[in-house]
Amino acid sequence: MVQLRPDPLDLALQLQAIRELQGFAVSNPDPGCAWTGDLNGVWQLHRHPTFASLISTLTGHAAAYLDGLGFDQTQLTLHIQRCWPVVSELGQVVGRHRHPNAHLSAVYYLNGDGSGRTGCLRFFPPHQVNELVPGLAVGHGGPIRADAPATTRWNAPWFDVAPRAGLLVLFPASVDHAVLDNDEPNDSRFSISLDLVLTAPPAAAGGTAEYLAPHPSDWLALHVDDPLRE
Repeated sequence: MVQLRPDPLDLALQLQAIRELQGFAVSNPDPGCAWTGDLNGVWQLHRHPTFASLISTLTGHAAAYLDGLGFDQTQLTLHIQRCWPVVSELGQVVGRHRHPNAHLSAVYYLNGDGSGRTGCLRFFPPHQVNELVPGLAVGHGGPIRADAPATTRWNAPWFDVAPRAGLLVLFPASVDHAVLDNDEPNDSRFSISLDLVLTAPPAAAGGTAEYLAPHPSDWLALHVDDPLRE
């Protein structure tokens, strides 16, 4: 997680642009579901000029995230696969899901005060790594002390992140996550989501596809009438 300090003027322009892209839609498709641009044809926000500087900053932090994990970035290429806005009104949520199409995901908040009232981002671990005795992570009066914050967090069945203006959260795209209800009647929740993919560098630049998928420039798209298609 990285706390950025957005320029108020840039932030106002970005919020206005998202509202214009959203149009008259208020949810998708259920009224209780937040409006997400990826399901409404708005999934290339990284190509929108209003967000160019912000996207450059966010992808810079994505590269730093990979560096922290030990990746040699001379041996890979990081791609933005898609980028979309999310707007959550009162009572709206985003259901539990993951992004199997990507390797790395990110969420950037354009507003929020850290209270969580507009809907926390909730992460679900694939398994409880500290669940020494099966079932203890669920709680309900078990032997895990309720007054031990660190212990409770290490054994919790989920981890919540409260929206805060300028907060960037990066996480593996394979991790299940959801967005809780917006309980604030006077405040919409605005965020930007990104999916990123790692590939090998282009073959022309010496890239090899031993461990990563080949660079998209080395792919061959097949069509129904393609002679290479069986």
